[in-house]
Amino acid sequence: MAITRDEILSELARLTLPGGENLVSRDMIRALTIESGVVRFVIEAADPAEAAKMDAIRVAAEELVKGIDGVDSVSVVLTAHGPAPKAPEAPSLKVGRHPTPQAGPASVPGIDRILAVGSGKGGVGKSTVSSNLAVALAREGRRVGLLDADIYGPSQPRMMGVNKRPASPDGKTIIPLQAHGVTMMSIGLMVDPDKAVVWRGPMLMGALQQMLGQVEWGALDVLIVDLPPGTGDVQLTLCQKTNLTGAVVVSTPQDVALIDARKAIDMFNTLKTPVLGLIENMSTFHCPNCGHESHIFGHGGVAAEADKMGVPLLGALPIDLDTRLAGDAGAPIAAGDGPMADAYRLLARRFIDGGMA
Repeated sequence: MAITRDEILSELARLTLPGGENLVSRDMIRALTIESGVVRFVIEAADPAEAAKMDAIRVAAEELVKGIDGVDSVSVVLTAHGPAPKAPEAPSLKVGRHPTPQAGPASVPGIDRILAVGSGKGGVGKSTVSSNLAVALAREGRRVGLLDADIYGPSQPRMMGVNKRPASPDGKTIIPLQAHGVTMMSIGLMVDPDKAVVWRGPMLMGALQQMLGQVEWGALDVLIVDLPPGTGDVQLTLCQKTNLTGAVVVSTPQDVALIDARKAIDMFNTLKTPVLGLIENMSTFHCPNCGHESHIFGHGGVAAEADKMGVPLLGALPIDLDTRLAGDAGAPIAAGDGPMADAYRLLARRFIDGGMA
């Protein structure tokens, strides 16, 4: 007999929370899926402080559902609806300055390959792809770095689940953080998360130089640089001042997104940066309840563009609720198990087998 959603919720309703309510009455169960005996769901707390106290509840919920006839395995993720706690005060190191003169493109010591992940348009999931690709490559045995170069809108600290300020023992070098097997750095870790970064172009260019040259990256097989959307100062500085292995462009199949993706591709071509391939994100949507497949943003547009350019379509990733929840919780979906983790694992193998990572 097939397991039903109501059966699982009924079992979870038996788990009493402090105050007398339960997970179901408080509407804390999200993204519940049932597939061939495998049950996955998210417990969403009101804020990070509450989530920090609920690991025992998560374990108990997992054990309850495991006891249902027909359930083979259970995966439960604990996340929080509210914002993450504020990071501690910034180190004394000053980030954001005018760029230093440089004769030409330079390598970063210890790093074999540098991949720029760009998009012409914001909101296409470029940062989600960057973080999950980095984690997937690390799980495949690669030494991976992730640089969040989106100066105005850094999102990698939240997606990678870090908020500690990087140390600077001498006021010059920056010690990057480690998360999910990845060495990472972001301007978001160096400034007040509640304050806007109001810098002119030279300050952006100087900050990028600092994050490449002053960070002690160590020995890496590949550094993934998550670029801001568009074709501005950060992209120009990176392509002109750094020896890049190449660029990967992320887009949805939507015509509006592809218009801007073509501009990003043209920018990389103009700057003599090889475009290694395209990734189609939000390619399709599979309803977790009925299994129906929908093409919300169109279908096949990125594949057609890749074919027109003569570059590989490196992957087509579906739009997925669990991926969003995992990113908001600071636990990239690629760090776990399941269909989306497998999709990113295959994408990582494509990069490795193609000599890009």
